[in-house]
Amino acid sequence: MNIVIYNSSEEPIYEQIAKQIKNQIMRGELKGGELLPSIRVLAKELQISVITTKRAYDELEQEGYLETVPGKGTFVAVQNKHMLREMRYKMVEEKLAEAVDAAKSIGLEQDELLNMLKILYEEE
Repeated sequence: MNIVIYNSSEEPIYEQIAKQIKNQIMRGELKGGELLPSIRVLAKELQISVITTKRAYDELEQEGYLETVPGKGTFVAVQNKHMLREMRYKMVEEKLAEAVDAAKSIGLEQDELLNMLKILYEEE
């Protein structure tokens, strides 16, 4: 699991952690049933407070991304395939919405944006 904390970010550290773990789950980098580092180990690796790490794990558990088994650890929740696919669709939709907003802000026409998307999609 690879997590990078940005001290210059206005986003709270626990949200940065939660967001990165969630993205790794949605991209399939973290698989259902996979054991995550303990709260203490992750806090030590990131050189942050255990409370901050716990808050990130708690948030992800409430959202259904993680499951904690007392005495065994915290695991990536086993997602049903349809739910995981829907989460990935949502992620793509959000990124495309950002791209559309950026394109509109510089006056890029729809056909130009579609052409860019086609070129990027066909790249290997």
